Amino acid sequence: MSTALSTRGLLPFHLSILEELHDPLTSDLLLLARGLGLRRIVCALMQIYESPKNLVLLVNASPEEEAAIGEELGIMGCRKPGLRVVGYEMPKKDRQDLYKKGGLISVTSRILVVDILQSDIPTELITGILVLHAEKVNALSLEAFIVRLYREKNKTGFLKAFSDQPEHITSGLSPLKNIMKELQLRAVHIYPRFHEKVKEALEKKRADVVELHQPMTDLMKDIHGAIVQCMNTTLSELKRSNTTLDLDELNVENAYFRSFDAIVRRQLDPVWHKVGPRTKQLVSDLATLRRLLTYLLTYDALAFHAYLETIIASNSVSSSGAARQNHSPWLLTDAAHIIFQSAKRRCYNLSAPVAPPVIDLADDDEAWDALDEAEGRMISKENRADTDAEKRRCPKWLPDGMDPVLEELPKWSLLADVLKEIEEEIMRQESTGSMPNKGTNTVLVMTSSTRTSTVLTEFLTSMDTDAQAGTQGRKMMEDKLRLYFWWKAKLSEDGKSRTFERPPDKGSNNPPNEISEALKKKDKDRRERVASRRRVRGGAAGAAASAESGRSRGTADRVGMTLGEEVMRDEAENIAEFLATQSAPAAATHGAAISGGNTLTAFDEDLALALTLSENTTAFESEFEEFYGLLPPQQTVIMRAYSDDSDDRMLAESQPRFIVMFEPNQDFVRRIEVYRSSNPGLGVRVYFMLYQTSCEEHKYLAGLRREKEAFERLIKERGTMLMPIIEDHRAGTEAGEAMIKTISSRMAGGRREVSTEPSRVIVDMREFRSTLPSLLHASKLLVVPATLTVGDYILTPDICVERKSIPDLVSSFNSGRLYTQCELMSVHYKQPVLLIEFEENKSFSLEIVQDVKAYAKPTSKYPSKNKPAGSEPTAAPSVQAKLVLLTLTFPRVRVIWSSSPYATADIFNDLKANAPEPDYHVAVVVGADRDPQQSAGGDGEGDDAAAEELLRSLPGITDKNLAYVKRRVGSVRGLCDMGLEEVKEILGDEPGKRCWDFLHWGEAKGKGKEKA
Repeated sequence: MSTALSTRGLLPFHLSILEELHDPLTSDLLLLARGLGLRRIVCALMQIYESPKNLVLLVNASPEEEAAIGEELGIMGCRKPGLRVVGYEMPKKDRQDLYKKGGLISVTSRILVVDILQSDIPTELITGILVLHAEKVNALSLEAFIVRLYREKNKTGFLKAFSDQPEHITSGLSPLKNIMKELQLRAVHIYPRFHEKVKEALEKKRADVVELHQPMTDLMKDIHGAIVQCMNTTLSELKRSNTTLDLDELNVENAYFRSFDAIVRRQLDPVWHKVGPRTKQLVSDLATLRRLLTYLLTYDALAFHAYLETIIASNSVSSSGAARQNHSPWLLTDAAHIIFQSAKRRCYNLSAPVAPPVIDLADDDEAWDALDEAEGRMISKENRADTDAEKRRCPKWLPDGMDPVLEELPKWSLLADVLKEIEEEIMRQESTGSMPNKGTNTVLVMTSSTRTSTVLTEFLTSMDTDAQAGTQGRKMMEDKLRLYFWWKAKLSEDGKSRTFERPPDKGSNNPPNEISEALKKKDKDRRERVASRRRVRGGAAGAAASAESGRSRGTADRVGMTLGEEVMRDEAENIAEFLATQSAPAAATHGAAISGGNTLTAFDEDLALALTLSENTTAFESEFEEFYGLLPPQQTVIMRAYSDDSDDRMLAESQPRFIVMFEPNQDFVRRIEVYRSSNPGLGVRVYFMLYQTSCEEHKYLAGLRREKEAFERLIKERGTMLMPIIEDHRAGTEAGEAMIKTISSRMAGGRREVSTEPSRVIVDMREFRSTLPSLLHASKLLVVPATLTVGDYILTPDICVERKSIPDLVSSFNSGRLYTQCELMSVHYKQPVLLIEFEENKSFSLEIVQDVKAYAKPTSKYPSKNKPAGSEPTAAPSVQAKLVLLTLTFPRVRVIWSSSPYATADIFNDLKANAPEPDYHVAVVVGADRDPQQSAGGDGEGDDAAAEELLRSLPGITDKNLAYVKRRVGSVRGLCDMGLEEVKEILGDEPGKRCWDFLHWGEAKGKGKEKA
């Protein structure tokens, strides 16, 4: 075994962990805090075991992790051959050869299970298995299945499991013990950030950290407080609606994290079919409000306002075009009014002139001047000249009456100041000759997402360095305002198309492309209101403001969000009409940047981007035309979103001395600590930006607290945990017991006889994506993988089972695939079974099918007779109705309902009792293209080629049933002489009828002529 180990970049606690884990005679579980270099430890272990004499498998790694680990191993010297990846495109023969050569191999769990079951991999020769993401392992996972299969034939190989997600190992009773039981481990090593060895290694050399607590603007504070208030209201309403459930974990602090949605669903899933639509809407609202908190601090003001408008639109009209019945309750609160109004005020203000008396005046200057003189609003020539000059200074593309605010995020100006300070520091060091020997002057800016990185790149590229703080990105925001106008205009067009092309309501006699009288009257009234507002002098945008100013803030005016959507629609129409009055080149400017999404097409030609070779990084320079090529480090700013352990490699390669954390991230803080400690003599300055008294600060502190509490619980459980008992499936007693069956309860009181073969189930390859094969193996059944044409599970020579989960059942009904599957099972097996399986710990009811929107959308394959082609059906048949039709069409198909995969395993064992075992070769032949029993070069095959080609051309005969028809029918003439019922028995009802009608079409036509 190779003992060469590259200790470069490894800290003392890394070496201590490797000392505990590297022994191939032990199997261990390592729990490490995120950001402390878990990938380095895994790669170091793989380097130790790298040898052609060893076969070490890496399991449960994502494609990105496989690429990163392979690159890391190459840097460490493991290049020949290094890490090989087994994917779905690799043939079976190539996988067998690869396993025999040994070395380091990464393989997906599904492929490894099938290869072990089919003996394609020498299980007894496996040196060890490395399992990543151990926090995801449970009794239903494929990794637990792999470990059971591995330990049946290999008792000496090691198994090392790793995890850096301690927060995920907290649910249920004794979660750590359950993971160790499924992986059959007896030793666990826990290394949190507060571990003594970790603290000693990281606190010797600290980075220079500059904490910058940036206050939010007044409008952002108002929005932030209102969103938190809406979250409190929604949580209180959710608890009040479900008093019988344990909802103690539902609080605002937990609502900051994505896992909160999973916590709420886990609590409500068992009774989800009993939960009313209001509660389901509350659960969805919590996720929306959590996203709003994040978007407030990361999106620009226009993008945030546009997102709010989409929320209003989605809560007014459903996906089918009808009015929504269940609105989000938080939208009807005063806090929601604050959110929408403050978000709009961050973008622009609409000046609303005082409405004049209702006077029918001609639309000319003399009439308006007369009205102004009557109301004492005459404008002198001097003031009029000043007003005209002010108008000339305003952009032509801006509507009259609109005052653009375009509030910028406070962190943008803070980032500009930080970069200026870094530049001055670098210039000072160069002028004094005190430039450090280690590190580069590359400035690394870390963000939470690639979207934020793109926005910051736009800001820094186009900012005005002479402007005051808060107005430096005015040009970028004006470009975004143009884009926003174009979007609003499109919103108006889409709204009109949806209004007039809406399909008729159920039971209505109106044509599909016409509008009802009620909708016509409503649209006429709305247009009259808009027209009356436009008679007020002040421009199109001011008209929308006058409508908004007259809006009452009482609860009665906000019911149903009718007025809120009306104001938004009117404003969209006003902007669309204004853009229509502009010249063609000016109007085209608003949509110029649409094709590029978030690209910089709207900026001046002298501002461009210089992209680095890294995929996730962007370097910029103000004058790209004068300098073309790789930028020197002192002129390079790298924008990058937080990632996984690949950030460690990025830090090691770029070696930055200045790091700006635009948003807080506890994982990256530790990566900086490891980076600083791994490079002695390197000075690192970190600028840590944080919005003061915001959800960003609360989320960061809550994340630290959650991780600390999770590690404390795991340490306590480890101290009091009894070692799990590892079952030996190959023990003599169990092996002998598995070979005994109860033949009959009527024979000698149910005497037990020794069977000649073990109880087995033939499973289709595609089914290994589910959890059922693992549970079948755990219930002492021999799982035999095969490529089946008919059915998913073959239990006995007569019983074939087609398994359907709820989403798969709905999609199979819509596509018509289930009909074909039941037809094939009815043709080839005496007892076809349709198994409908629900998920574990979820409601055992078909009423939840209405929530499966992605699958429940009807297809256009079976259009309604009462509707023209292309229009959507008014109401799709329910799943229950489709099941009734299916059982009437195929009376021999039995439907079995299973509440979970555990219940399915018990059902299969009951169905197999007192029954013979299925034959693998027969199951594979059923429905196959060709009969394997016939030799490839058998006698007469050339003579049958023409007849076989003729059979293929007949309707109802496919490649799947061709071999079966050839066995049942002696010749084509014999098929023509068969009656209708005989052909139906062979091919099925519908295909058989099509084939018989085709063969006897001329005969039937001739009989008709004779009768005539």
